[in-house]
Amino acid sequence: MNLQSPLTSRSVNWREKLSLYRKRLATPPELIVEGKLTRMVGLTLEAIGCRAAVGGRCLVETPHGRVIEAEVVGFAGERIYLMPTGDIHGLEPDCRVIPMGRACSAKVGFGLLGRVIDGGGKPLDGRGPLLTEASMPLTGKPINPLARKPIHEPLDVGVRAINAMLTVGRGQRLGLFAGTGVGKSILLGMMTKYTSADVVVVGLIGERGREVNEFVQKILGSEGLRRAVVVATPADYPPLMRMHGALLATAVAEFFRDQGLNVLLLMDSLTRFAQAQREIALAIDEPPATKGYPPSVFAKLPQLVERAGNGDEGEGSITAFYTVLAEGDDTNDPIADAARGVLDGHIVLSRALADAGHYPAIDVEASVSRVMQDIADEQHMAQARRLKRLYSSFQQNRDLISVGAYQHGADPRIDEAIAMNPGIVGFLQQDMNQAVSFEESLQDLNKLLGG
Repeated sequence: MNLQSPLTSRSVNWREKLSLYRKRLATPPELIVEGKLTRMVGLTLEAIGCRAAVGGRCLVETPHGRVIEAEVVGFAGERIYLMPTGDIHGLEPDCRVIPMGRACSAKVGFGLLGRVIDGGGKPLDGRGPLLTEASMPLTGKPINPLARKPIHEPLDVGVRAINAMLTVGRGQRLGLFAGTGVGKSILLGMMTKYTSADVVVVGLIGERGREVNEFVQKILGSEGLRRAVVVATPADYPPLMRMHGALLATAVAEFFRDQGLNVLLLMDSLTRFAQAQREIALAIDEPPATKGYPPSVFAKLPQLVERAGNGDEGEGSITAFYTVLAEGDDTNDPIADAARGVLDGHIVLSRALADAGHYPAIDVEASVSRVMQDIADEQHMAQARRLKRLYSSFQQNRDLISVGAYQHGADPRIDEAIAMNPGIVGFLQQDMNQAVSFEESLQDLNKLLGG
């Protein structure tokens, strides 16, 4: 059954489409109050005479018959502020603003598997209309925190360093912290292909358009795409559409979780989502608070992240990885700092390791999984702690060792770290085309440390 939005049909004009929407929503005529466009600053439109709720949709009619869809993002007195979801060329003063009488929703269903869509739910892959069977609010539905299933089962992501040292639990939410060009997209691609999940939902938010096709064709491939849904809103999309891309990807993951499936949600990146919200907030005169970020940005982050995780008893799970861009390799910028506070762990990628040809460039000293102690057995935890101590001892004394200032026998712990370092470095590296299962990761860890 195709419940595609009437706005995407070309068989009727936009006034008939609007009438179809109003009949479907049973909106009382007395509540539909049209207005006119009075001002446009940047991407923000101001209208008067309208009655529309925040989050509601409006149509803006140009004198040339073109219709632009916009969303209400704020109001002041009799004025409402709109943010367009597409191209704004052709707008003029006094354009008609027609409330749609509905909030944003997402069309979801099993027909989305194998498809690539944009933040508005429209297909980008040229494979015809989408077949969807349900509708969900973009903002999601809250889950009682006491009703969530606890995280008690490890998840195999196919990456040895993560499986052994930063064990991920099914339903966990982790951040992938990295600067530009250190291999986060490759690591995401490895987890997309090798993670044991029923469905994979990928949100490519605010990234380069070239990377969308590369991710779909080279990283996912035809086999990976079969069980995946890709939501792509590149950097040239309006900020509202970039935000909708992140919300839509999460809503799609929620739908599959509600069907009892285990979902892997990969979002690249959480930083671009925050930057889109900053653009919107500053455009409607919200004052900046922390390094140019308005307070609403830090309110939106947990609202998005908290939608992932385990569902109620009997439902599935959403295991989520969010990439966080460390601007200037500063992992303490406001967004990175806020993300660490709401996520269940963080994996830090090091530029120094990447420059040295160490892939994946995971800094095991700076990374942590907050649920590992709940899902790993005692032997696994002991071995992981021992490897971390050896690795840390070598890194802390690297300069002394490199220049020959350290004398063998001065510290047995450092002597052991020096002897074990080549094996540890080899253990933490992995080819992108190689998958290492959770059991193989533990076997390699025990073999390395003699367990």
